[in-house]
Amino acid sequence: MKQLHSWHWISAAISLAGMFVFAITGITLNHASSIAAEPIVVTQSAQLPGSLIERLREAPVSGNTPLPESLRAELDDTVGIDAGTAPAEWSEAEVYVAVPGPGRDAWISIDRASGKIEAERTDRGWVSFFNDLHKGRNTGTAWFWLIDILAVACVVFTFTGLLLLQLHARHRPSTWPLVGLGTALPLIIILFFMHL
Repeated sequence: MKQLHSWHWISAAISLAGMFVFAITGITLNHASSIAAEPIVVTQSAQLPGSLIERLREAPVSGNTPLPESLRAELDDTVGIDAGTAPAEWSEAEVYVAVPGPGRDAWISIDRASGKIEAERTDRGWVSFFNDLHKGRNTGTAWFWLIDILAVACVVFTFTGLLLLQLHARHRPSTWPLVGLGTALPLIIILFFMHL
């Protein structure tokens, strides 16, 4: 019993903030069409210096390799987009890099002959940011693993909670009817009110 309580409160402590954020973003995702959000789009043009145009001409004419470090630094300085290690689409005419992120999108296109840069950033706001965190959209490897760790902590929390309910059920007669209702309600909605 003591061990069960320990596992229950430890898993609750680990998953508390995550469950709160995922519950709130579950509501915002469910009502996304009724939450007004106007994306902010910023389009920019710039020109690469001659030395970097030469580097572009020497680069591969096809493939999906990331941009060289010197080119990434120049793009960050001129158009304010950090391409990081995102794969670039190389062709004879241009280099294109998509740089998505939670709640935002960005892309950069560079003409290989002239060195002309076209870039666009779109910010969809904080609700979109948190919705993308909920879905794990464009959030990276660390967030991917955090979601899994929180999910495991939630599973431990609910399983130990179920075992604690079983231990205390004889003193609380409404325990199993409430557990049954919590289980039956989603099933009833899926079976009878959802168009599958």
